Amino acid sequence: MKRFWKEAAAVAADGGWGVALDGRAVRTPARAPLVVESRALAEAIAAEWQAQGETVDPAAMPLTGLANAAIDLARADPAGFAAPIAAYAESDLLCYRDDRDAMLQGEQAAAWNPLLAWAEARHGIEFALAQGVLPIDQPEATQAALRDAVLALDPFRLAALAPLVTIGGSLVAALALVETAFAADALWDAVSLDELYQERRWGADGEAQKARARREADWHNAARFLTLL
Repeated sequence: MKRFWKEAAAVAADGGWGVALDGRAVRTPARAPLVVESRALAEAIAAEWQAQGETVDPAAMPLTGLANAAIDLARADPAGFAAPIAAYAESDLLCYRDDRDAMLQGEQAAAWNPLLAWAEARHGIEFALAQGVLPIDQPEATQAALRDAVLALDPFRLAALAPLVTIGGSLVAALALVETAFAADALWDAVSLDELYQERRWGADGEAQKARARREADWHNAARFLTLL
């Protein structure tokens, strides 16, 4: 899409705040009004539109994309949208420990055990830990409680949760970020621990670093989205 507007701005709208391009309201891909509750989020989305060049680059508009997902997908079908996210309760990254490298396992315990302890205290659950990569069944009560925690989120937080879970592989870490139980940087370090450890041990790979930088940017974009709600 070519840029056709001169000015993007946040504007008051029914139900909250929208974004207007030269006074014309922005709509989602499904043609719903792009309206959010927070003025700060609307202003940040408007800034993304204002920063576009002659051709619109959706990849440079992560907040817009998350708002679209919240309105068109998470709000339209909360249970369906939440199902693949909640499924990570069955195989959370933080429950799998390296059984071949004692040093790595020590770092995993130091970084991950506090997150699991938070989730256990927050939701009244307990986790089973695996040594190695073979699948392990989590208690049904644990899976149910985490599923309920996902379903309890409003569409906008649910939309932000999705990339956090898929990027990091951990529903626990993503929920901790949604609830501001830990800082975004610390949680990113936790879900990146294995990769960073291997890089320190065996050396850096340029392409792997670029891919991780993209994931990190997506992680922090979702985190920023949450702070603006």
